[in-house]
Order: sequence, then structure tokens, then C-alpha cells
Amino acid sequence: MEEAAIRLGPVMPWLDLLGIAVFAASGALAAARRQQTLVTFAFFALVTGTGGGTVRDLLIGAPVFWVHDGRIPLVCLVMCGLIWLTPQRWWKGRALDWFDAVGLAAYAVYGAAKALAFGIPPLPAAMMGVMTACLGGIIRDVLAGEPSILLRPELYVTAAALAAGLFVGMSLSGVATPVAAGIAAFAGFALRAVAIRKGLGLPVYRG
Repeated sequence: MEEAAIRLGPVMPWLDLLGIAVFAASGALAAARRQQTLVTFAFFALVTGTGGGTVRDLLIGAPVFWVHDGRIPLVCLVMCGLIWLTPQRWWKGRALDWFDAVGLAAYAVYGAAKALAFGIPPLPAAMMGVMTACLGGIIRDVLAGEPSILLRPELYVTAAALAAGLFVGMSLSGVATPVAAGIAAFAGFALRAVAIRKGLGLPVYRG
């Protein structure tokens, strides 16, 4: 575990915290849209912030991250409190989608990096990045009774796959981890941003 932490370097844990924070905020926003209680806000924030990473850690044989790091639930609860205390008008429109886009990009890169650090081969490592980025939002939507983000027309999983795959590819090519992480996260966020703005999506099955 110590060797894995060394391979991740000093930058990646901060990217992890960023992804957790914005995903937790998106969970709290989902509760806000339904005018739920503070307890529901907190539950949504925790589940959305930690859901994808929990499944990733179980699959790659890593200790479940938030169980061993008290900062993680604290970050989720702080974001929950911020959403609870701020005026509703700040979060109208597509605020949830933009929070989710930032978390998607950051978490896809971190998930892939952690999988690589634990000795997972490149393709499964990229898939772990996608899973890390997407599962929290899927769980949030299911709990909120919304159509899953997977069923919406704009690119979503594709943006996570771009970020995770680009990071893995650059890492294997010898690009420094902070540089690879920054480029990959920006690319994933940019693709998701265009999808949100323009309604960009993949062709659908037509029989």
C-alpha cells in the first residue's frame, strides 16, 4: 500500500479530493431539488462522493479509501453543509451537471491512476477510471428517482473514458504523472462541457 501511494505521487490525492468534493456537492444538489432534509442531503453527498471509489477499491483489492481516511467523509459533509446554507437561486439551471462534469474528469483520472498503482493492467485500469467516475452519479440518480445519467442523450461515459484512457496512455508513454493528469482531466471535462452545451451525443440504436 505504501508503494502504491508513492507511485501515485503528491498531486493525485488532491485530484481525488476535488472529485469527491464536487460529486458530494452534486449529490446534495439532487437532494435540494427535491427539498429534502439535512439528513438526506448528507446521505446523498456521502453516497455520491464515495460510491464509485468504493466499488473500484473492492475490485482492485485496495483498502476502501474513505474507511481509512477521515478527511473523505468530512469533505462530503462540508460540501453538504455549503449547499444547505446557500440560496437556492445559486444552484438553478444546470449547476448539478457542471459539478458532475468536474467530478467526472477528476475522478476518472484518479481512478485509473490508483488502479495502475496497484498493478492493474492498462485496459482494466482505464475501465476502473470510468467506473470510479460514473458509479457515484448513477447511484445518486437512482436514489433521487431520476433517469440515470447513462440514459441521457449527452456524452457522459465517453468523457470519462477519454480522461481515463488518455491518462493511462500518457503514463505508459513516460509522461510525468502531474502533466498526464492535468491534460487528461482537462480533455475529459472539455468533452463533457461541449456535450452539456451542445447536446452532443453518440448515434443511438435504430434497429
